[in-house]
Amino acid sequence: MLRTPTDQTRLRILAWLKEPGPAADGVTADAVAERFSMPRPVAVTHLRLLQATGMLRTSRSAGREHYHRDEMRIAEVARMFEKGW
Repeated sequence: MLRTPTDQTRLRILAWLKEPGPAADGVTADAVAERFSMPRPVAVTHLRLLQATGMLRTSRSAGREHYHRDEMRIAEVARMFEKGW
């Protein structure tokens, strides 16, 4: 699940979610699809994989799922890779 496509889409999504602005409050799959010029089902797949690895958490607002970075989990994974895991 941690495999990254050659275009590094998942890393770009995580980086975007770290930026101040709309992404800082969480984004929908539609927003990711629009931002990265991809079909919504592809965006959903990327977001669900990031959620499954614990890098994203979700919340619901107005009946829509919003994705947010999980900073503690991202730091934990970064430490594992730094140790040569």
